[in-house]
Amino acid sequence: MSGEFRLKKLRGSGGYVMANVTDDQQRKGNLGGPDLFLAPIGRLDPEKITKYYCNTCEKEYEGSPKVEFESPNEVVAENLVLLEKGQYICTTCGSVLAEYRNFSKPDEKLDVGQARQESAPQVQQHAQPAPAAPEPVTQEGTPGIKTFSSVTGLLVYDSEARRVGVVKEIGIQPGQSGIVLVVGKTDGTTATIKWEEIRKIGEIVLLGGQASSELKCPKCGTVNAPSSKFCESCGYKLK
Repeated sequence: MSGEFRLKKLRGSGGYVMANVTDDQQRKGNLGGPDLFLAPIGRLDPEKITKYYCNTCEKEYEGSPKVEFESPNEVVAENLVLLEKGQYICTTCGSVLAEYRNFSKPDEKLDVGQARQESAPQVQQHAQPAPAAPEPVTQEGTPGIKTFSSVTGLLVYDSEARRVGVVKEIGIQPGQSGIVLVVGKTDGTTATIKWEEIRKIGEIVLLGGQASSELKCPKCGTVNAPSSKFCESCGYKLK
């Protein structure tokens, strides 16, 4: 039954927690594969958390990490409201173990519209396989990328539950077929991710593998896959 609690390991970008969760919470945290993720679940009752592990401390602690949250009730897109955002924080070193955002659609019958430029925009209500390419809109962005207003602002995690960064743009890159995500990484660099490398899109973007740093052609500026020896657009030798 969904009301029964089971002790599960929930992974975050900076560690994990062991918590008693319901079947419904497990379904939210399951973005594909055997692992459960903390970000899609949101805020847990600290009393349900038995212990946690901090990657920075490289140590496991009894009890719950500190949970800090706020309720902005901010309209971030048409028919989408950011109800709450928060962090799970190590009580010893202050590192962030996981982040989450809870959204609401005022009208469930309507789709989410275009995001406001200054805020994180639309997400899908349920995690599902990478969707079809969206329709383009005109906006300025990274040079060489035709951008869309879509999943911009969502947190991106790799297959090991490590935070990669935040989606900056989604679009079509000249010289490549298909859609790419432009991700602002946590180290300040930029990565491009092919659409087929995305495992799930829900409250977060989950990758099938680690995102790699961009390899930009010095001749034409096209961003290529890190393994490319020649530019996919102009043929310039990269390595």
